[in-house]
Amino acid sequence: MLTQEDVLNALKTIIYPNFEKDIVSFGFVKNITLHDNQLGLLIEIPSSSEETSAILRENISKAMQERGVKALNLDIKTPPKPQAPKPTTKNLAKNIKHVVMISSGKGGVGKSTTSVNLSIALANLNQKVGLLDADVYGPNIPRMMGLQNADVITDPSGKKLIPLKAFGVSVMSMGLLYDEGQSLIWRGPMLMRAIEQMLSDIIWGDLDVLVVDMPPGTGDAQLTLAQAVPLSAGITVTTPQIVSLDDAKRSLDMFKKLHIPIAGIVENMGSFVCEHCKKESEIFGSNSMKELLEAYHTQILAKLPLEPKVRLGGDRGEPIVISHPTSVSAKIFEKMAQDLSAFLDKVEREKLADNKDIQPTQTHACSH
Repeated sequence: MLTQEDVLNALKTIIYPNFEKDIVSFGFVKNITLHDNQLGLLIEIPSSSEETSAILRENISKAMQERGVKALNLDIKTPPKPQAPKPTTKNLAKNIKHVVMISSGKGGVGKSTTSVNLSIALANLNQKVGLLDADVYGPNIPRMMGLQNADVITDPSGKKLIPLKAFGVSVMSMGLLYDEGQSLIWRGPMLMRAIEQMLSDIIWGDLDVLVVDMPPGTGDAQLTLAQAVPLSAGITVTTPQIVSLDDAKRSLDMFKKLHIPIAGIVENMGSFVCEHCKKESEIFGSNSMKELLEAYHTQILAKLPLEPKVRLGGDRGEPIVISHPTSVSAKIFEKMAQDLSAFLDKVEREKLADNKDIQPTQTHACSH
């Protein structure tokens, strides 16, 4: 007749998976009940691995059958499976109220021009504004803000940079940190780290709005910024040409996937204003934006004509909202700043800026 001692001796032959000791020596056998060849076993193990439990169940059942056990009630208790940490909001710039991403699917559509003049127009509304040139491969902001020959200033510790000031806007750009015309041949991780440092290692102070001029496309830079700070608004700059709109769709799709509130689209260089008669002529035709607006439930935030004074002001470091405040484009930027401010108020009121759902997650689990 089978005894508890027989059962215990049998269990001493059961080696715990991936170890060299048996489950009795480990102290995993917590209870044995035996009545008329009906056996009840309670085994408690430190692993939540289903594979480990299955191996033990098979080996114990086989050992008991060989000893004549007709009915086995085997209870193997395991700890709860480790839970993935709940995502939390990340913010490397907590003193900044709103961060606005100025993006485009391709280069050469006026993204930097928009960033510069929008920033100044916001500052003209008595807001504390910063302008970050995150286009590390092609930084144009220093020249457009008249800062290309300015020296970078550090704080007393020498570890953090102080933004430069131009037209009431705090400005920082990678173009201020290396020689004009020098190329940066960086892989993605270096770019990502640089963007994080331009948020955390720059003394921005308390800002109402930080306008970020992004590199073209939808890659590492955009994802890094979105994960580093909650973005209050995304603005896509495009021309109304069909091939440009194809790229604008990718930019808007990125905003959607990264949970960035879409403030709207800037249609740039869609028409031409004659310097002599002031007549405005459409270059790409009308209604080319309609499908895009409907697909992403957004609006045209600004329609900017092709004005020679805009280009000239950018080259000279005299943005058009400063050099020609009564021009067509300057008035459009002024209205754009007002509309964006209203949008940011709505985002704040409805708590729409949050990046917790796009944070990278890692789950660590033991298999033993």
